[in-house]
Amino acid sequence: QVQLVESGGGLVQPGGSLRLSCAASRLIFRIYAMGWYRQAPGKQRELVARIMSGGTTNYADSAKGRFTISRDNAKNTVYLQMNSLKPEDTAVYYCEADRPGVEVYWGQGTQVTVSS
Repeated sequence: QVQLVESGGGLVQPGGSLRLSCAASRLIFRIYAMGWYRQAPGKQRELVARIMSGGTTNYADSAKGRFTISRDNAKNTVYLQMNSLKPEDTAVYYCEADRPGVEVYWGQGTQVTVSS
């Protein structure tokens, strides 16, 4: 069974940084697109950033210029570097792996809270 395990969430002050990690197992990591999504209380889950198997990336407008997604295929891990964090970035962040149109997997999520 595919597993996606997120880590790196926590409490950070506005303007601070966090790096989220997602370790994947039981899948051929290099062929999957990987994404980070988030869900704030009372809101729908939304895309934050995505990286394709070939390395192409795309970001939500709210993440552009502040967040960077990357992947290490040797470690079966995808990262989300988040800088200049704002209170509105507070959410549960989920890792996602997919082969477009074929299958999708989700992690359990990690809480990110931006507050002074």
